[in-house]
Amino acid sequence: MSKFKFCLLLVTLYPLYVGAQYKSAVWSPDNGDGTYTNPVLYADYSDPDVCAVGEDYYLTASSFNCVPGLPILHSKDLVNWEIVGHALQELEPKSLFDNPQHGKGVWAPSIRHHNDSLYIYWGDPDQGIFMVKRRLPKTLSQIGGEWSEPICVIAGKGMIDPCPLWDEDGRCFLVNAWANSRAGFNSVLSVRELSADGSRAISQPRIAFDGGQENHTAEGPKFYKRDGWYWLMCPAGGVEMGWQLAMRSRSPFGPYEWRRVMWQGNTDINGPHQGAWVHTAFGEDWFLHFNDKGAYGRVVCLQPVDWSGGWPMMGKNGEPYTRYLKPKSSSKIMVNPQENDEFSDGLGLQWQWHANYHQFYGQPSAAGIYRLYTMDLPSDFRSLWDIPNLLLQKPTAPRFTATAKVRFAAKEDGQYAGLVMMGRDYSALIIRRDGDGFLLQRHTCINADEGQAEKRQTVAALQPSDLDSIPYSPAIYLDLFLRLTVKDGIVNFYYSLDGNHFKSAGKLEQSDAGLGSAGPELAQSQFKSGGEPFRMRQGKWIGAKLGFVAACIDRKDSRGWLDIDWIRITSTNE
Repeated sequence: MSKFKFCLLLVTLYPLYVGAQYKSAVWSPDNGDGTYTNPVLYADYSDPDVCAVGEDYYLTASSFNCVPGLPILHSKDLVNWEIVGHALQELEPKSLFDNPQHGKGVWAPSIRHHNDSLYIYWGDPDQGIFMVKRRLPKTLSQIGGEWSEPICVIAGKGMIDPCPLWDEDGRCFLVNAWANSRAGFNSVLSVRELSADGSRAISQPRIAFDGGQENHTAEGPKFYKRDGWYWLMCPAGGVEMGWQLAMRSRSPFGPYEWRRVMWQGNTDINGPHQGAWVHTAFGEDWFLHFNDKGAYGRVVCLQPVDWSGGWPMMGKNGEPYTRYLKPKSSSKIMVNPQENDEFSDGLGLQWQWHANYHQFYGQPSAAGIYRLYTMDLPSDFRSLWDIPNLLLQKPTAPRFTATAKVRFAAKEDGQYAGLVMMGRDYSALIIRRDGDGFLLQRHTCINADEGQAEKRQTVAALQPSDLDSIPYSPAIYLDLFLRLTVKDGIVNFYYSLDGNHFKSAGKLEQSDAGLGSAGPELAQSQFKSGGEPFRMRQGKWIGAKLGFVAACIDRKDSRGWLDIDWIRITSTNE
């Protein structure tokens, strides 16, 4: 079994960052009056799991094919979260994951604190169940360094959503669900015993719960023990319209009796389920779960939990709250996941690639920019869906403006770079070299995941800002500000030469002019104000993502590059 290479880039925590916390201009769940508004993370942290270590909370989530993977977020109050690193820097086998493998990779991890260590388990539906761990230092402010090398706990296809439970006597049990696409069955939760160190199975699996038809698509289980009862908490009913189950037994292997403990009811929060029960140091009980937001992905909500009736009823008698009182906490810090990046110290922790990183894709610079090199497109290129060097981050609000200051250096015709909103459908505002100048273009693809070819249309012709005077592999340069705005899923693009006066890059015309390969000429039809707006669309198991692309057609010699000076996320008036 191939091994993954792990490195945790934790550079937090709370004692280190007083006065240096990032506050979002577009979404903060903390209302500042002792209440919060859901979602507490308006971003695609799907299948979230959380563990408590004293007054500190650590969250991880599915990352699928995106690298770095297994994000680690930290909070002091379950409302204010910040990204503190990733546990996974590369996916293996490299022969597979060096190219985008949409929907594969890391599924539904669990994070647990045991014997002064943090453990993360996850399922790769094509390879098996994996685990990695790291020891906690004596003070939380010293967290950092590497996770252990991962081990394959159980090899095989179809096993997903694992979660361990260490019992009082030191025995370890693992629950997992099954992917019908690999195993040929689902809606079943299986439990087996692991070695005491959680590294290998020492018993065969036993079916602990079968959701059948009534609770179909039972998956994503989390394992707990409370007051002598073994508890499994899991979603059922599907991502968009499902509900949350809780089940209990006197034996880890069952049989389990079950109840539904949260559902949509009369609220606007559809499919509220799959997440983490947390018992805090202040004696409170909370549940973090996802809510499917379509193109925005699966965002994270927080609900109070009432155990007074012997079962963990969530929200208000089973219906989720949109606004509620914050959990008790000794912290008053308001902080949000990073969005802006000045690239003064490499890449911010919000960025991911669409496949394993390669040094040819890009590198930070001591000059305070991030340089993204143009990647050679294959001869049968149809769309960015198959390109690994997309540098992307999650949208973090329903409405926002993203503005980037860039300089594009092009050494050959056909080299291009720009700002993209990526998903199964995507659209990008692109700078492309054409002779001694540049074309500003929109590159758009509908149903990229189905193999459709992108369409390219020209917005404007622009003259270089600068050019190399020494005739050694000379480049021409364009300094430009690129902008996209998002309002309830509708994306518009703009550009500016000075950063103050922005021009619209238009809306999509109805056009059959496409690019089936790298060779045909590009459509030169102009964008019109009466065209169709672009609507963002999710990827495979992930939300749409925004960021940068750089590529070239039929490169003869040197690569071009995009120097990204900064990107800033602000509010939008659209």
